[in-house]
Amino acid sequence: MERRQTLIAGWVVVVSLAAIMTGVTNWSSKPAKSALSFAYQREGGDNYISQTLAIKNANKESVVPVLAFTALDQNGDPLPGVHVRTVYGSDSGRLVVPYGSGLDILRFSGAGEHQVYDVRVTVKRVAAAKSRAGRSPVTVQELDGAGHTVSKFSRFSAVRMTNIDPYPVTMRVAYLVYDQPAEGETQQAVSVTPIGGLVRVPGGGSAVVQVTGAAATAVARYSGGPAVSVKAYDSQ
Repeated sequence: MERRQTLIAGWVVVVSLAAIMTGVTNWSSKPAKSALSFAYQREGGDNYISQTLAIKNANKESVVPVLAFTALDQNGDPLPGVHVRTVYGSDSGRLVVPYGSGLDILRFSGAGEHQVYDVRVTVKRVAAAKSRAGRSPVTVQELDGAGHTVSKFSRFSAVRMTNIDPYPVTMRVAYLVYDQPAEGETQQAVSVTPIGGLVRVPGGGSAVVQVTGAAATAVARYSGGPAVSVKAYDSQ
């Protein structure tokens, strides 16, 4: 379950009306690597995502990190045969993390992939985001060809994203397929397919993205499966 905190305790922030409406703010300070901290959660429990990385951002702005990961075993020793990738792109500068906290999902492959109990995170670089991330999660609803709401487990034709914040946000959408792990192993995304590209969702409004190309192929293949998910995340 993704949660986003935007509390600014003890701060008085004055932002122009234009900044509120556009989501663009000008910051005089450069974001600091040291203002980012991380917590890896191996198992999420029933109906929650496993292998998540919580990213705490103490910078007073939305940031775009580029992270590097080292997989660790139960004793905290590195697993050199394990390759770590992300779903939302915190390792490639795709994920925008708001002030407060954000989230990514990790994927493991290679020898020892089922032995990962923790990760070591290195911040390679961090930059201010081009636009502000949302305070509230953008909701996702799957649609059929006639625009009616349907289940994510069906063969849907489009995705509607709704933004309740008063300013626009830029988002990406991913279609995730999870494995069915053996007892004691964590569930991870074995297939991640983008739906569309970078999408601007207006403040207090919605945007619809059509499911085409590789995304349509993936939905056709995995619809009706027991472990699929459609996720929207702040990006640029």
